[in-house]
Amino acid sequence: MRDGVRVTSPARTWLDLAALLDVDELIALGDSLVVAHSAEFPRPKVATATIEELRGVVAAHPGMRGMKTARLALPEIRVGADSAQETRMRLVLSRSRLGEPVLNHVIRNEWGQPAVWPDAAYPEERIALQYDGEHHGDPEQYRRDIKRQATTERLGWREIRVGKDDIEGERPFLLEKVRAALGTRLRERTVEAPKTPFSGPQLYVRATGTRD
Repeated sequence: MRDGVRVTSPARTWLDLAALLDVDELIALGDSLVVAHSAEFPRPKVATATIEELRGVVAAHPGMRGMKTARLALPEIRVGADSAQETRMRLVLSRSRLGEPVLNHVIRNEWGQPAVWPDAAYPEERIALQYDGEHHGDPEQYRRDIKRQATTERLGWREIRVGKDDIEGERPFLLEKVRAALGTRLRERTVEAPKTPFSGPQLYVRATGTRD
């Protein structure tokens, strides 16, 4: 009950809308319900619904309209996307060979304190993705973005800034951006890799093919 009016739960509303939305729209809606951020984030957030509640409502209403869409969307819903565009960015990557990025990752400074909160990340490769919506054109927001990028790079990460145009079309340019960053990281690791120390007698092969 809300102000004396009977209403449906967030999870049930999500299922009701499965008859009106396509799969990706329903995934984005699901992401917006389950998104949560811990106290380590500048703006902690409590989820409106949980993935378990979405699963439960799907299981409880097998004959509803839109059930096929709901069942296709449910496995791709994740905790951590703050906007529909961030969901689209994640889906572009997760459906490619690049693999799914991590949401809700926290980059810490040298003292172990939270310093940067990327929209998505590849932690092993130290690549942070930040989606720039329309509000990022604001001068004050622009200055904050520059400072954030500088902090990210000072901590040894590479930041990829993503715009609306980067995630559109059949071959989104986002994929090229991430591939290029991953390739750079691989080359850096190759250069920085320590030489294997001498560890005792080695096995040698002569030109004749016999072993000593």
